[in-house]
Amino acid sequence: MSATLEVRQLVKRFGGLVATDHFDLALPQGETHALIGPNGAGKTTVMGQLTGEILPDSGSIVFNGKDITRWSTPERALGGIARSYQITQLLEGFTVLENVMLMVQAHQGHSFHGWRPARRQDALVQPALEALRQVGLETRADDDVTALAHGEHRQLELAMALAMQPQLLLLDEPLAGMSHVESMQMVALLQGLKGKYTMLLVEHDMQAVFSLADRVSVLVYGHVIACGTPAEVQIDDKVREAYLGDH
Repeated sequence: MSATLEVRQLVKRFGGLVATDHFDLALPQGETHALIGPNGAGKTTVMGQLTGEILPDSGSIVFNGKDITRWSTPERALGGIARSYQITQLLEGFTVLENVMLMVQAHQGHSFHGWRPARRQDALVQPALEALRQVGLETRADDDVTALAHGEHRQLELAMALAMQPQLLLLDEPLAGMSHVESMQMVALLQGLKGKYTMLLVEHDMQAVFSLADRVSVLVYGHVIACGTPAEVQIDDKVREAYLGDH
């Protein structure tokens, strides 16, 4: 199976701190891969390098066969990499549909048609509605984003990522701040996306991780100490000592 993403020997230092220590990762097309580890392990730094927000000191990032190590964040987004953030980022004062339409427009490039209202442009509206349908928010399309519950905010942010028609989804703690019910709904939603997108998931909820991931990489002090199926990782002595403990 061809690899959507290949990360080779990635290194990032902040002064004397090695935040990413010769990090390797390979994601086959359609795989859901979880990156786990204790606080301060370097997961956010890795995600930042994958999106272009942080440039590595050495190593390479190859996406669909292209070296994107020095690509900007917008270039990566337009090239097929979409990220959801730990802290929800939505545009207040706009409807649910309009938030997603803005992402459709960004993906399509310049799409203004004189003075024609954007809400009447099917090329923007229909893909946005489809993205909302994928996350179960189509009935909330005309609501202001401030009317949504926290879990629905996370669903909307995922719809905005899907509207970019990504080949790789980077999900940064998609369950953060959710109630138990909201978490179960998000897990079910992500399970419905498995295989349709290549996904890299950073998450502290181990029950969700082990139910969603095809493979898991465990990061400690910027270095991967284990990589395997959820079952393999759970019985790894190094992983239990460094992170999972008796859980």
